Amino acid sequence: MLEKTIYIRMHHRVQARNHEKIRLEDIAQIIAPEELLPKLKELNIHQVSEKDKNIVIIDVMVVIGVITEVIKNVDIQTVGPAQTIIEVIYKKKGGSISFFLLIWFLLFFGSAMAIMNFHDDVSMQSVQEKLYTIITGVRDQKPLLFQIPYSLGLGFGMILFFNHIFKKRINEEPSPLEVEMFNYQMDLDNYVSIHENKESMKKLDEH
Repeated sequence: MLEKTIYIRMHHRVQARNHEKIRLEDIAQIIAPEELLPKLKELNIHQVSEKDKNIVIIDVMVVIGVITEVIKNVDIQTVGPAQTIIEVIYKKKGGSISFFLLIWFLLFFGSAMAIMNFHDDVSMQSVQEKLYTIITGVRDQKPLLFQIPYSLGLGFGMILFFNHIFKKRINEEPSPLEVEMFNYQMDLDNYVSIHENKESMKKLDEH
Protein backbone atom coordinates (compact mmCIF):
# COMPACT_ATOMS: atom_id res chain seq x y z
CA MET A 1 0.00 0.00 0.00
CA LEU A 2 1.30 3.45 -0.94
CA GLU A 3 2.03 5.50 2.14
CA LYS A 4 3.25 8.86 0.83
CA THR A 5 1.98 11.22 -1.86
CA ILE A 6 4.08 13.49 -4.05
CA TYR A 7 2.47 16.32 -6.03
CA ILE A 8 4.24 17.56 -9.16
CA ARG A 9 3.34 20.65 -11.18
CA MET A 10 5.51 21.11 -14.27
CA HIS A 11 6.60 24.62 -15.24
CA HIS A 12 5.53 25.67 -18.71
CA ARG A 13 8.86 27.09 -19.89
CA VAL A 14 12.29 27.51 -18.31
CA GLN A 15 15.72 28.57 -19.50
CA ALA A 16 19.01 26.73 -19.10
CA ARG A 17 22.58 27.09 -20.27
CA ASN A 18 24.57 24.62 -22.32
CA HIS A 19 25.97 21.67 -20.29
CA GLU A 20 23.77 22.58 -17.34
CA LYS A 21 22.23 19.84 -15.22
CA ILE A 22 18.47 20.10 -15.00
CA ARG A 23 17.18 19.17 -11.56
CA LEU A 24 13.58 18.46 -10.66
CA GLU A 25 13.20 21.73 -8.75
CA ASP A 26 14.28 23.61 -11.89
CA ILE A 27 11.35 22.36 -13.97
CA ALA A 28 8.59 21.63 -11.45
CA GLN A 29 6.89 22.76 -8.30
CA ILE A 30 6.99 19.97 -5.72
CA ILE A 31 4.85 19.21 -2.71
CA ALA A 32 6.01 16.19 -0.73
CA PRO A 33 6.70 15.00 2.82
CA GLU A 34 9.54 16.95 4.42
CA GLU A 35 11.87 13.94 4.58
CA LEU A 36 11.56 13.40 0.81
CA LEU A 37 11.58 16.99 -0.41
CA PRO A 38 15.36 17.69 -0.38
CA LYS A 39 16.07 14.47 -2.26
CA LEU A 40 13.37 15.18 -4.82
CA LYS A 41 14.61 18.69 -5.51
CA GLU A 42 18.12 17.44 -6.30
CA LEU A 43 17.03 14.66 -8.66
CA ASN A 44 18.90 14.96 -11.96
CA ILE A 45 16.36 14.91 -14.80
CA HIS A 46 18.43 15.91 -17.82
CA GLN A 47 21.92 16.99 -18.86
CA VAL A 48 21.90 19.72 -21.50
CA SER A 49 24.31 19.12 -24.38
CA GLU A 50 25.00 20.38 -27.92
CA LYS A 51 22.73 17.70 -29.47
CA ASP A 52 19.74 19.28 -27.71
CA LYS A 53 20.22 22.41 -29.85
CA ASN A 54 17.85 25.19 -28.70
CA ILE A 55 14.83 23.36 -27.29
CA VAL A 56 14.42 20.39 -24.91
CA ILE A 57 11.05 18.90 -23.98
CA ILE A 58 10.80 17.17 -20.60
CA ASP A 59 7.66 15.06 -20.31
CA VAL A 60 6.06 14.40 -16.94
CA MET A 61 6.27 10.65 -17.61
CA VAL A 62 10.06 10.95 -17.70
CA VAL A 63 9.95 12.75 -14.36
CA ILE A 64 7.73 10.06 -12.84
CA GLY A 65 10.12 7.39 -14.09
CA VAL A 66 13.11 9.09 -12.46
CA ILE A 67 11.27 9.52 -9.16
CA THR A 68 10.07 5.90 -8.98
CA GLU A 69 13.59 4.62 -9.64
CA VAL A 70 14.92 6.49 -6.61
CA ILE A 71 11.96 6.47 -4.22
CA LYS A 72 9.79 3.40 -3.86
CA ASN A 73 6.20 3.04 -2.66
CA VAL A 74 5.01 6.58 -3.35
CA ASP A 75 1.90 7.93 -4.99
CA ILE A 76 2.76 10.59 -7.59
CA GLN A 77 0.02 13.06 -8.52
CA THR A 78 0.55 15.48 -11.41
CA VAL A 79 -1.16 18.85 -11.74
CA GLY A 80 -1.06 21.32 -14.61
CA PRO A 81 1.08 21.02 -17.77
CA ALA A 82 2.31 17.60 -18.85
CA GLN A 83 5.57 18.97 -20.26
CA THR A 84 8.22 21.55 -19.61
CA ILE A 85 9.93 23.34 -22.47
CA ILE A 86 13.58 24.07 -21.76
CA GLU A 87 15.05 26.88 -23.83
CA VAL A 88 18.81 26.42 -24.11
CA ILE A 89 20.61 29.77 -23.88
CA TYR A 90 23.98 30.01 -25.59
CA LYS A 91 26.51 32.78 -25.09
CA LYS A 92 25.55 35.67 -27.31
CA LYS A 93 28.10 37.36 -29.50
CA GLY A 94 28.36 41.11 -29.13
CA GLY A 95 26.65 43.00 -31.95
CA SER A 96 28.53 45.63 -33.93
CA ILE A 97 27.52 49.28 -33.94
CA SER A 98 27.21 49.22 -37.74
CA PHE A 99 24.64 46.40 -37.55
CA PHE A 100 22.68 48.33 -34.91
CA LEU A 101 22.66 51.47 -37.07
CA LEU A 102 21.52 49.47 -40.09
CA ILE A 103 18.57 47.98 -38.18
CA TRP A 104 17.70 51.40 -36.75
CA PHE A 105 17.85 52.96 -40.23
CA LEU A 106 15.55 50.30 -41.74
CA LEU A 107 13.02 50.50 -38.89
CA PHE A 108 12.96 54.29 -38.78
CA PHE A 109 12.56 54.93 -42.49
CA GLY A 110 10.35 51.87 -43.01
CA SER A 111 7.86 53.06 -40.38
CA ALA A 112 8.07 56.63 -41.71
CA MET A 113 7.25 55.45 -45.24
CA ALA A 114 4.35 53.36 -43.94
CA ILE A 115 2.85 56.36 -42.10
CA MET A 116 3.31 58.68 -45.07
CA ASN A 117 1.77 56.20 -47.50
CA PHE A 118 -1.21 55.73 -45.19
CA HIS A 119 -1.74 59.50 -44.94
CA ASP A 120 -1.50 59.79 -48.71
CA ASP A 121 -4.09 57.02 -49.20
CA VAL A 122 -6.63 58.71 -46.92
CA SER A 123 -5.87 62.22 -48.30
CA MET A 124 -4.81 63.53 -44.90
CA GLN A 125 -3.31 66.69 -46.43
CA SER A 126 -6.59 67.80 -48.02
CA VAL A 127 -8.55 66.91 -44.89
CA GLN A 128 -6.31 69.11 -42.73
CA GLU A 129 -6.53 71.94 -45.26
CA LYS A 130 -10.34 71.79 -45.19
CA LEU A 131 -10.47 71.65 -41.38
CA TYR A 132 -8.11 74.61 -41.15
CA THR A 133 -10.24 76.58 -43.63
CA ILE A 134 -13.47 75.76 -41.74
CA ILE A 135 -12.05 76.80 -38.36
CA THR A 136 -10.01 79.87 -39.36
CA GLY A 137 -11.73 80.97 -42.55
CA VAL A 138 -8.30 81.21 -44.22
CA ARG A 139 -7.20 78.87 -47.01
CA ASP A 140 -3.66 77.56 -46.49
CA GLN A 141 -1.95 74.73 -48.39
CA LYS A 142 0.40 74.13 -45.44
CA PRO A 143 -1.73 74.37 -42.27
CA LEU A 144 1.15 73.99 -39.82
CA LEU A 145 -1.18 74.94 -36.98
CA PHE A 146 -2.81 71.54 -37.55
CA GLN A 147 0.12 69.52 -38.84
CA ILE A 148 2.61 70.15 -36.04
CA PRO A 149 0.25 69.23 -33.13
CA TYR A 150 -0.98 66.26 -35.18
CA SER A 151 2.58 64.97 -35.66
CA LEU A 152 3.38 65.36 -31.96
CA GLY A 153 0.10 63.69 -31.02
CA LEU A 154 0.83 60.80 -33.38
CA GLY A 155 4.13 60.10 -31.62
CA PHE A 156 2.58 60.48 -28.17
CA GLY A 157 -0.27 58.17 -29.16
CA MET A 158 2.20 55.49 -30.26
CA ILE A 159 3.92 55.71 -26.88
CA LEU A 160 0.60 55.21 -25.09
CA PHE A 161 -0.38 52.41 -27.47
CA PHE A 162 2.82 50.41 -26.92
CA ASN A 163 2.95 51.39 -23.22
CA HIS A 164 6.70 51.99 -23.26
CA ILE A 165 9.13 54.88 -23.22
CA PHE A 166 12.30 53.15 -24.37
CA LYS A 167 12.65 50.35 -21.76
CA LYS A 168 10.41 51.97 -19.13
CA ARG A 169 6.83 50.75 -18.88
CA ILE A 170 4.16 53.41 -18.32
CA ASN A 171 1.79 51.12 -16.39
CA GLU A 172 1.31 47.41 -15.65
CA GLU A 173 -1.18 46.83 -18.46
CA PRO A 174 0.37 44.81 -21.33
CA SER A 175 0.54 46.50 -24.70
CA PRO A 176 -1.20 44.97 -27.76
CA LEU A 177 2.22 44.06 -29.13
CA GLU A 178 3.09 42.17 -25.94
CA VAL A 179 -0.23 40.31 -26.08
CA GLU A 180 0.37 39.28 -29.69
CA MET A 181 3.92 38.18 -28.85
CA PHE A 182 2.57 36.14 -25.92
CA ASN A 183 -0.04 34.47 -28.14
CA TYR A 184 2.63 33.72 -30.74
CA GLN A 185 4.90 32.21 -28.09
CA MET A 186 2.06 30.01 -26.78
CA ASP A 187 1.27 28.78 -30.30
CA LEU A 188 4.96 28.10 -30.90
CA ASP A 189 5.28 26.19 -27.62
CA ASN A 190 2.22 24.08 -28.46
CA TYR A 191 3.67 23.26 -31.87
CA VAL A 192 7.04 22.33 -30.39
CA SER A 193 5.39 20.08 -27.77
CA ILE A 194 3.20 18.29 -30.33
CA HIS A 195 6.08 17.91 -32.79
CA GLU A 196 8.34 16.51 -30.06
CA ASN A 197 5.68 13.97 -29.08
CA LYS A 198 5.43 12.79 -32.69
CA GLU A 199 9.20 12.40 -32.93
CA SER A 200 9.28 10.47 -29.64
CA MET A 201 6.54 8.11 -30.87
CA LYS A 202 8.45 7.48 -34.09
CA LYS A 203 11.58 6.57 -32.14
CA LEU A 204 9.60 4.18 -29.95
CA ASP A 205 8.04 2.54 -33.02
CA GLU A 206 11.47 2.10 -34.59
CA HIS A 207 12.69 0.31 -31.50
